[in-house]
Amino acid sequence: MKKIVNIPKTARGQKTLDSIVESAEKLFYEKGYHRTSISDITNESDIALGTFYIYFKDKYNLYKFLLLRYSHEIRKAIAVDISEDASRLKKEEIGLRAFLEYIKKNKHVYNIIWESLYIDKKLFVDYYQNFANRYSKGIMEAQEDGEMLDLDPQIMSFYLMGISNFIGLKYVMFDDDNEEDIEEVVKEVMVLIERGMFKRDV
Repeated sequence: MKKIVNIPKTARGQKTLDSIVESAEKLFYEKGYHRTSISDITNESDIALGTFYIYFKDKYNLYKFLLLRYSHEIRKAIAVDISEDASRLKKEEIGLRAFLEYIKKNKHVYNIIWESLYIDKKLFVDYYQNFANRYSKGIMEAQEDGEMLDLDPQIMSFYLMGISNFIGLKYVMFDDDNEEDIEEVVKEVMVLIERGMFKRDV
């Protein structure tokens, strides 16, 4: 993989990198990728234009860095509350709750991730495919332990990711002033995941 960022070796350098990233997030969220220039980012960061190029080759690499960071942060937020001995069903519950809480605190993430589809489709595909590949490993382990049905792990991973993504859109993004308790939303979703939504003939 090509290097997309020059990681600073000093605290001062890290502070500058953090400022660039925070400014980019703000502007990409407010104006979008194409309408944000490197000059806009450096002006927002209050740094010289040339300083940007110490860390990033171009705006595209900065955007890729953001996507990688979001993927890492989301996985970290999910993993922090999950114990190794938890059942797969419990892991799904904890993961969904953690994802919704993360998105609630970082609403700009949705905009930046989904805009990647219109910047470079491969960025969008890679983001979700990489997430699904990691998800599939956990699903395969649960299948081996007899906790989950023996179905295609990729289909199952995208199915579960789709639930999280669109529940997040509805209860965090679409309803900006929504007072719906996340715990109640998680509870309802877990009933659907565990039992399904269709009644069966007895």
